[in-house]
Amino acid sequence: MVSVRSGEEIFQVILRRRHDARRFTLRVSQVTGEATLTMPPRGDVRAAVRFAESHGEWIAARLRRVPKRIEFRPGAIALVRGAPHPIVWQASARAVPVIAPHPDGGMMILVGGDPRHTPRRVQDFLRREAARDLEQAVTRHSRTLGVRARSITLRDQRTRWGSCTAAGRLNFSWRLIMAPPAVLDYLAAHEVCHLREMNHSERFWALVYNLCPGTDEAEAWLKAHGASLHRYGVGGDGDDAGAGTGEAVRPAV
Repeated sequence: MVSVRSGEEIFQVILRRRHDARRFTLRVSQVTGEATLTMPPRGDVRAAVRFAESHGEWIAARLRRVPKRIEFRPGAIALVRGAPHPIVWQASARAVPVIAPHPDGGMMILVGGDPRHTPRRVQDFLRREAARDLEQAVTRHSRTLGVRARSITLRDQRTRWGSCTAAGRLNFSWRLIMAPPAVLDYLAAHEVCHLREMNHSERFWALVYNLCPGTDEAEAWLKAHGASLHRYGVGGDGDDAGAGTGEAVRPAV
């Protein structure tokens, strides 16, 4: 990791060697705000540093675009099934969060107990809601397709919304509970179809569109808004290469 200056700003850039890299490439993740410089296996570190420094203004501009994190604290707005829900703490409320009508209209997440634990309790609550919705969607689509998932696991990966293993185990991001229900349903259908077709062939996509006619709209929503879901709460199990990270990229000329 090296320090790079742009005007009065100083920020850190991660240096990472890749066996298949042929040139220097800068990336700024719109999810984590990390700046990474990828370099060839035998690339010169001093040259890499000079390259990063020469693009200091570019890095700074991308870092300024990274959405600020939103903690699940009282007064914050959380998304539940695509709709904004204020987080309201009340001393008389139960420690376990619930969705309740807001006095000013709409719905809220009502939570009690020690307010210091509100962020964790709200995030745990959202994970439980995600598990319930995903289990229902997977069960429904599995019955239609005549397949069965061996397990369903929730994770918090930064770059992949869902995956299916060769053993039939489905993994999903719990953050899908913050997206509109149609988006969560699409991801469930997508991974269930992998239980039949472990590829992205025409046959696979035919199955997906049959289960979820709104596939194009769901994918468009994820492309436009998916990265912003990672600014809520805390977490991130790690990156999954090649899954689409919401990065700005600056290759060497």
